Amino acid sequence: MQQADPTLSAMLLRAKEKDSVESDTNKEQFILQDGILYHQHGQVKQLVVPKVARETVLTLGHSIPWAGHLGKHKTTARIKRYFFWPGLCSDVAMFCRSCPQCQKTSIRVPTKAPLQPLPIIGIPFQRLGMDVVGPVEKSKAGNRFMLVITDYATRYPEVFPLKTVKAKAVASSLIQLFSRVGFPQEILTDQGTNFMSTLLKQVYKLLGIRSVRATPYHPQTDGLTERFNQTLKQMLRKFVNDTGSDWDQWLPYLLFAYREVPQASTGFSPFELLYGHEVRGPLTLLKDSWEGEQGKEESVSVISYVIHMREKLQQMSELAQSHMAAAQKQQKTLFDRKARHRSFVPGQKVLVMLPTSDSKLLAKWQGPFEVQKKLGPTTYKVSTPGLQRGSRVLHVNLLKEWIPRTENKTEGLLIHSVDEEEEVNDYLPSVTASVLDLNHLTSEQQSQVTPLINSDTFQKYPGRTSLVEHDIVLKPDAAVKRMSYRIPERFLVELKEEVDLMLSLGIIQPSASEWCNPVVLAPKKDSTIRFCIDFRYLNSISKFDSYPMPRIDDLIERLGKAKYLTTIDLSKGYWQVPLTKQSQELTAFRTPWGLFEFTVLPFGLHGAPATFQRLMDKVLCGLSAFTCAYLDDVVVFSGTWEEHVDHLRVVLDRLRSAGLTINPAKCALARTEVQYLGFTVGGGTIKPQVDKINAIASCPLPQTRKQLRSFLGMAAFYNRFIPNFSARAAPLTDSTGSRCPNKIRWTAEAIAAFKDIRQSLSKDPVLHSPDFTKDFTLQTDASERGLGAVLLQGPPGDRHPVAYISRKLLPRESRYATVEKEALAIKWALDSFKYYLLGREFILHTDHKALQWLERMKDTNGRITRWYLAMQPYRFKVHYIPGKDNTTADYLSRCLMEDPEVGGCVMAKPVATL
Repeated sequence: MQQADPTLSAMLLRAKEKDSVESDTNKEQFILQDGILYHQHGQVKQLVVPKVARETVLTLGHSIPWAGHLGKHKTTARIKRYFFWPGLCSDVAMFCRSCPQCQKTSIRVPTKAPLQPLPIIGIPFQRLGMDVVGPVEKSKAGNRFMLVITDYATRYPEVFPLKTVKAKAVASSLIQLFSRVGFPQEILTDQGTNFMSTLLKQVYKLLGIRSVRATPYHPQTDGLTERFNQTLKQMLRKFVNDTGSDWDQWLPYLLFAYREVPQASTGFSPFELLYGHEVRGPLTLLKDSWEGEQGKEESVSVISYVIHMREKLQQMSELAQSHMAAAQKQQKTLFDRKARHRSFVPGQKVLVMLPTSDSKLLAKWQGPFEVQKKLGPTTYKVSTPGLQRGSRVLHVNLLKEWIPRTENKTEGLLIHSVDEEEEVNDYLPSVTASVLDLNHLTSEQQSQVTPLINSDTFQKYPGRTSLVEHDIVLKPDAAVKRMSYRIPERFLVELKEEVDLMLSLGIIQPSASEWCNPVVLAPKKDSTIRFCIDFRYLNSISKFDSYPMPRIDDLIERLGKAKYLTTIDLSKGYWQVPLTKQSQELTAFRTPWGLFEFTVLPFGLHGAPATFQRLMDKVLCGLSAFTCAYLDDVVVFSGTWEEHVDHLRVVLDRLRSAGLTINPAKCALARTEVQYLGFTVGGGTIKPQVDKINAIASCPLPQTRKQLRSFLGMAAFYNRFIPNFSARAAPLTDSTGSRCPNKIRWTAEAIAAFKDIRQSLSKDPVLHSPDFTKDFTLQTDASERGLGAVLLQGPPGDRHPVAYISRKLLPRESRYATVEKEALAIKWALDSFKYYLLGREFILHTDHKALQWLERMKDTNGRITRWYLAMQPYRFKVHYIPGKDNTTADYLSRCLMEDPEVGGCVMAKPVATL
């Protein structure tokens, strides 16, 4: 490679000229040894790297865990110990500067943009700033929030203690203020949901008020109110009692104190600018008491007083504006010393500093995203696909230039990538691109594998097989049903785009069917919509295909001794299976542009898993010695590298011959260890990704009588499988009596009894291995803090648990309504136990009555709509059971466990394995 690299030709020539001359090892020189070019400087001899291999050296010297993503100086020093090439220092600097991980995690903050002063307001209460402080400690009056309003002309603050910050309470407080000071022209707020509500918009429109919104995550826009919030909280800390429950009683006194003193920017107190004179305060009273009658002013006529007051207010207003202009100039001068002008152009890639999904207080660089438009000197509209909103208006200080890394276009395969998945898989194919990861293979291995991967099989659009067709067989006397839901006008443009795309791909075609299934537009996290079909009625009148699904334990056992494994995922697998002619009309759906029907297997039919498994068994027939498939998850396993290459060639040829295409973004090619069906396999070992008994085995000691009763209630549900249960649990039951203290006093005997019962629940005869010849029962529950589920087998009254799972609710999930939490528990449990339940009938137990109608409910709730559409491939019957019979799932949703790595109480982690 050195000889063929034109960038090294001059060095090779210098090295050949030196061969006949005695060399001086203390000088910089190039030498040839055994046909290999080296660079020598002093006692250090460095291998000269050709251009094609430099990126590999840079990656190993900077990006891998053993390199640590250090800076350019340390990375340069590391590489120079072994390698050399012309321009090494500049290449290292650019590589480090364009490193995606370093750009996103760098602690260096971009230089701030120059300060943009706000307009100076001269008329009192012309512009108001408004913000909410809280929640704080609940006061005796029930107040937990403070609505803070400041006047930009006089700096006069007003604070309303509130029990809630909903729009109605905010509007009521504003009306109180307006009754004293009149209607303002503008109100500046952040983009909180209460300030953006329809109610406040109507109030503003009615009263002729313009709503001004601050840029997201840039509180400096309303700096006056934000600084007053800090001052107010500092003042309250010095006066409230130990519990903090009297904070609202101190507000009148502290507001008086703030209004009475001169403001730094204006030079006058808010009282002076508002009333034209100083108000009487404690110090005024003291002065008057000492001066006696001398302190009294002479009375004047009303007309003289009004004239004098107007003149005084005018003078103070002019002086205040002059002082504010001077203060702004001084602040800008100080701030701009370390600021510089930064600008971006539409189409440019940037990183965005945004709060994480877990906490609003923790922010990180996210992206890269594309700048759509420049809205002002320091504000930009940025496209943020994949986040909660598709685009955001952001201040330039929250943006950082994204430095792209030049990819080596001579290596790798161009394939499509898949964005992070949401709760429901995308139904339309991706059209973006990425590079297949072969870096774990040697150059020789890559050269052997690369010819096996061609664009016919690895492509972004689904193929079309001719081996099987999906046939929907209706039950006798099934009635034709035409159903449709109204589509909101604002979604028509997006719906039209998706219909046109499916038409162009041949996924759907115009129809003249008598049938019509409802179209459901499920909202995505980025505020766009997903086009779905509600097939619940069609599923209820069609026969269930009981084609056997593979046993997971049999599949996993065959992989344990393999040294090389490849996992293959098909591109939109269901869409690669055609429908029979008579079945196509059954999938018809109506849009504003006509009636359409699917030509391929759509998502949501309960017979789809059986048909797809039948297809894969047919495609891979006779290859069971080195490959197997569970639906569209295919794995190839071999004992040696040579065998694996041959096996991979055979499997890919079979898939290609069947007309199937592969999603490369979800493939792991020729690995020594892979994740498959919830297990980590390879290297002669089989390990579950997480433990099926973790939710029970790690539950901590209950701290209260209620928690202990909940644990004993769950254990008593299985007491027939635990010998001498009453005697073994006696030390625990003794602590649950009404006369016992609420906080459990744990003795050595009680702790031993708790551990004994807990261990009994995690092994035979209580816990059984799954028997795939028997039916499953799934029980779920949700509490205020978490979700719990248990998978059972056996007849009623004699059911054994197969696996326990539980997890903590995310902060956003904890705010869901009760029915949403219960529905989330079902959807999460089905995802966790997918490989147990998909393709077979089972019973679902819930203690929430509203969900027993899940199969027929018509809910406009976007979350529940999205979840029940994801449940359509499953075949189950919902049975309501009282809470007293759902003790296991109930306990799992409430119990906490100690996490030694975190050092706090967290819920047991999700489980989806045997």
